[in-house]
Amino acid sequence: MSLRIGVLGASRIAEKAVAGPAQELGHRLVAVAARDPHRAAAFAEKYGVERTLASYAEVIEDPEVDVVYNPLANSLHAPWNLASIAAGKPVLSEKPFARNRSEASRVAEAAEAAGVAVLEGFHYFFHPVTQRAFALAADGSLGTVTRVEVRMAMPTPGDDDPRWSLDLAGGALMDLGCYSLHIMRSLGRLTADGLQGQPSITGADAEERGAGVDSRCEVELVFPGGATGFSSHSMVAEEYSFTIRIIGTAGEVLVHDFIRPHLDDRLTVTGPAGQRVERLGTRSSYSYQLEAFAAHLHDGRPLPYDLCDAVANMSYVDTVYRAAGLAPR
Repeated sequence: MSLRIGVLGASRIAEKAVAGPAQELGHRLVAVAARDPHRAAAFAEKYGVERTLASYAEVIEDPEVDVVYNPLANSLHAPWNLASIAAGKPVLSEKPFARNRSEASRVAEAAEAAGVAVLEGFHYFFHPVTQRAFALAADGSLGTVTRVEVRMAMPTPGDDDPRWSLDLAGGALMDLGCYSLHIMRSLGRLTADGLQGQPSITGADAEERGAGVDSRCEVELVFPGGATGFSSHSMVAEEYSFTIRIIGTAGEVLVHDFIRPHLDDRLTVTGPAGQRVERLGTRSSYSYQLEAFAAHLHDGRPLPYDLCDAVANMSYVDTVYRAAGLAPR
């Protein structure tokens, strides 16, 4: 059974995260609206969206739309997720879930009260390359985990990009760091030696580009089992780089590009027997994500993380900002 999807905005991420996967999986793109109607029309023509509408509210209210995809600016995630929940329509929401923990809690409470599914789109989690790395950490292949490093970097966005706007809840930690904190917390749920629970933030440092908006942020963490964590996030780098390295007493695993495994699906494992490279497939992580969400909506198949997870992740984001001397969004 296909989903009937309404898209809020005609952003670049919408093309990757929902338009392509919907075509692959046979779901219908029913409606789209954007601030620029010409952009919405171009998006609809390119991806076969059945109609363009004049506003986000009209997309949500459209009787043929039964699932909403929300890729708007960070500050607009919670308000339009709440609007979708009020209309009784499940939401696939881009990360971060909200501007801060308080706002995330309001969305989670509304969704739970209404019985409406809302999935925070950490697409990386659904790809086999990530699951394989986590499995190697969990099954003892690496020995006792001693260190987790997540490094994320991207070239500098244009001056008018929403990621540089404090009002739109921009910043390197919001755009990139929410991923690395989610990775650390997801690893913390494993029972592997060295991890054994949710990490604590022990320090953070950020560099501002304009009042309150971080262009770079680094975070130090420690797990209950003794392993340490480090994550770095830069929006002023020369090139894209998105790696996960999990180091243990018996070896380590490197995920070469956990955000874009469709471009690089390598996972390198180093141990006493030497080094080997595994390839886990270049199917888009967004396709796996949409497939899982559809299975949840149609068949009740459990999702790998829930609304409590979304609230907890925003709590970590808030804590890092405070540790770095900046105010939460």
